[in-house]
Amino acid sequence: MAEADPNLNSAAGTLTRADLAESMHRQIGLSRAESANIVERVLGHMCEALAKGQNVKISGFGSFVLRDKGQRIGRNPKTGVEVPIAPRRVLTFRASQMLRDKIVRAG
Repeated sequence: MAEADPNLNSAAGTLTRADLAESMHRQIGLSRAESANIVERVLGHMCEALAKGQNVKISGFGSFVLRDKGQRIGRNPKTGVEVPIAPRRVLTFRASQMLRDKIVRAG
């Protein structure tokens, strides 16, 4: 896995699409436009796969997994009134062991 570029100035500690494209531009030497295009295509492909109901696994990084949650009864915390919560599909991310280890070492 590539190391983070210390020259990137992510606002509030957030890595953005522009940061990814800039890192690609600096490390690989592609033009900024080509780098931005590749980032957009990769993210677009991931979004399309998830929209089709496919999970996305990036080895050494983690997995984006779709889960279907059934209908259930919830409770309004203020009033205590029970309300039905509609079934829905949720997206979860599970970091790979490699990424988890790297985060622990960095912290």
